[in-house]
Amino acid sequence: MENSSRNILYLSGQIVSDIEFSHESHGTLFYTFKLETRRLSGTYDVINTIIRQETAEEHNLAVGDFISTQSELRSFNQKTETGNRLIISAFIKELTLCKENTYENALHLTGTICKEPVYRKTPLGREICDIMLATNRKYGRSDYLPLIVWGRNARAAGTFRTGDVITVCGRVQSREYTKLIDGVETVRTAFEVSVSSIEEVSFEE
Repeated sequence: MENSSRNILYLSGQIVSDIEFSHESHGTLFYTFKLETRRLSGTYDVINTIIRQETAEEHNLAVGDFISTQSELRSFNQKTETGNRLIISAFIKELTLCKENTYENALHLTGTICKEPVYRKTPLGREICDIMLATNRKYGRSDYLPLIVWGRNARAAGTFRTGDVITVCGRVQSREYTKLIDGVETVRTAFEVSVSSIEEVSFEE
């Protein structure tokens, strides 16, 4: 039995930060910028993106441009003075320029649950389940992506176990939180996948 992985993110919005050097890998240069996209409620999410140098230069990207992309949602652990921090970014694979006020944020994932799901209820009784999902990519690498599931979907997700393969649809969202570091309150941004649908993948023998 083979576990399949899928990681497709359709992301459209406006570039809201300078395009800056990120890193070099196997002789290829990569750059980063922040892309702002909007939910139906009007709330904005600001997503970190990674792009190959040649792709950025081909489209002569600049702050204020609206772009439409097909990406993958990727993660890596950044070492800090207070420990490892999971960094989530959209890795752009295809890109086109688009009209102003074009927003899309649709994510499709299939992967393996790598930690026991955590089901709970808010003080107001709303059901939530947190899941850490691993998706595989080339060269034996994996991305570890935090999911948040609500309502009846959360109740179902709470029955899943480590090693189960699931497929989900949703969006990437950003939220600010305050963390106390060395006695100083520091505002940070967390990224997670807000799940709209979820189901377990079954494999035939």
